[in-house]
Amino acid sequence: MKSLLLPLLVFFALVRPSPAQDPRFPGRVSPFQVQVVADHADWTYAPGEPVKFTVTVTRANQTPVTNAPVTYTIGPEMMPAEKKSALTSAAGTVTLEGGTLREPGFLRCTVTFEYGRDSYRGMATAGFEPGKIRPTQTEPADFDAFWTRAKDELAQLPLDSQLTPLPDQSTETIEVFQVNLQNVGTPPARSSRFYGVLCVPRGPGPFPAMMVPPGAGIRAFRGQTQWAERGFITLEVGIHGIPVILPPELYVSLNGALQDYAQLNLENRDRYYFRRVILGCLRANDYLTAHPKWDRKNLIAFGGSQGGFLSITTTALDSRVTACNVAYPAYSDVTGYVHGRAGGWPGMHFEIPAEQGRAAKISTTAYYDAVNFARRIKVPGHYGWGYNDETCPPTTTFSAYNVITAPKTLDIFKEMGHPRVPGLTDVERDWVLKVGLRP
Repeated sequence: MKSLLLPLLVFFALVRPSPAQDPRFPGRVSPFQVQVVADHADWTYAPGEPVKFTVTVTRANQTPVTNAPVTYTIGPEMMPAEKKSALTSAAGTVTLEGGTLREPGFLRCTVTFEYGRDSYRGMATAGFEPGKIRPTQTEPADFDAFWTRAKDELAQLPLDSQLTPLPDQSTETIEVFQVNLQNVGTPPARSSRFYGVLCVPRGPGPFPAMMVPPGAGIRAFRGQTQWAERGFITLEVGIHGIPVILPPELYVSLNGALQDYAQLNLENRDRYYFRRVILGCLRANDYLTAHPKWDRKNLIAFGGSQGGFLSITTTALDSRVTACNVAYPAYSDVTGYVHGRAGGWPGMHFEIPAEQGRAAKISTTAYYDAVNFARRIKVPGHYGWGYNDETCPPTTTFSAYNVITAPKTLDIFKEMGHPRVPGLTDVERDWVLKVGLRP
């Protein structure tokens, strides 16, 4: 197993941010850019070690903005912090004293420059001994029994797979289908349907398989054609029990009805929204491992954000999974906010102590948190994220990563937020092709 320190010290990549987008005209380069960097090259510090942040404000042509007024906050990531102000020098820069953290965690400097009616923003996040961050989430004594019962319930339902060819998306080298499978329902419903886009390389095979759960939201899918072109059977799944090839406008209307789906039935662990979702991912694996072209050796769970969370859960629950690739996993240490630090997406703050059902909701999260699944991973995995992620904060992703005892590789792109950078995609591809496949 690779240690955490080696990837942190060796693979940290200096990723220069792409030109900021103009908030007035999406797709155009912003007239101003705000860059923030920490004074250690890897943005990583020992507890108690002070950090300084250097802010640079430039125009799109890299000309410095002299005496630019900026406002900034410095504090533990995702936590409220006092707003302060400063002016850049003739070189367009200003150095801010960031202070320190006395224990493992992340300290974030967020800077805003306003020009006219528009605001331009930059940030840097310093990590303090991130390899020693421990989760706040508890582990239920009956965690394994709960999921064993759930899997037994799924096993009682026939697969009942239905294929719809998608000839407009198929090519000379791959065939594309919508697949429709029987899944458990949310009580009192006994069953539901689970949809995805299946891509199968043409030819006799055999081929490795890849189950790809999605990031958060409600939308159509076109399938993982690039991985299919590389010789994988891929099944990109939707999680909401609706077809994944409908017209886009229909998903817009559904976004209103399911806007807060990650908190639906949270007070009841047996009816919670993600129970059916997690079991649906296992059902997708049932289909892939029964496919006549599967190589009977390789089944990879591959996803980012919500898909990273579901890749962790699937890998932990399904011994057929042989490797996982996880980017910035959501739903990691979601109880962080209860303990005064960042919590994972969907950002459940549980701020009102007297909130009806609060204790039950917090209890339910323990059966679904990526942290408790991560402890049960037994196969090699690749993991990657950035320090500047505001959706899946690094405090939370490290909380899950640090409890994994299986072989693991971590690649950090420190300046990356939640949108991925091309470098992460590159290392994921290389890892899957070189490490993630059994010969």
